[in-house]
Amino acid sequence: MSTLTVILIVAGIVVLYGIYVYNRFVKDRNTIDEAWSGIDVQLKRRHNLIPNLVQTVKGYAKHEAGVLEKVTAQRTGNKMSDINQHETEISKGLINLFAVAEAYPDLKASENFADLQKQLSEIENQIQLARRYYNGSVRVYNTRVQSFPSNIIASYFQFTEREFFEIEVAAERKLPEVTF
Repeated sequence: MSTLTVILIVAGIVVLYGIYVYNRFVKDRNTIDEAWSGIDVQLKRRHNLIPNLVQTVKGYAKHEAGVLEKVTAQRTGNKMSDINQHETEISKGLINLFAVAEAYPDLKASENFADLQKQLSEIENQIQLARRYYNGSVRVYNTRVQSFPSNIIASYFQFTEREFFEIEVAAERKLPEVTF
């Protein structure tokens, strides 16, 4: 085999590897976009349900419902940090709203409120599942962006890291108290 043949074979392998890695980045990016779409659908469901919850609670606790209305009136930005912040505020508002509902036995007994609470719980579970899928897709993609030699192709074609979707609610991080 001549030197030229060896060089052409090596160059061909490098080009094929580059095409393979590029296509993996495209696939990963599309998976992340699809995963985000799943989160977006659940967030829209939650945002559509909250006004019904607020209306149900309004007659019982005007001040607390007003606080939640103010939080839900805000619109999210396009950056993941803005979305994380907004959804964290909504989660805090919902926690406060349900804490207030505990003080109103008639509200807790309301079939409408119980149904809305059940729907919200189901939506929150779906958001959590969608968030795990999204974050898993981002983890795989970010690992590929950071790993050698795929990071060379990532930087050349401007594939950049993506942010994780995290809703920070301090109550979710606290250890539960167990008493005997």
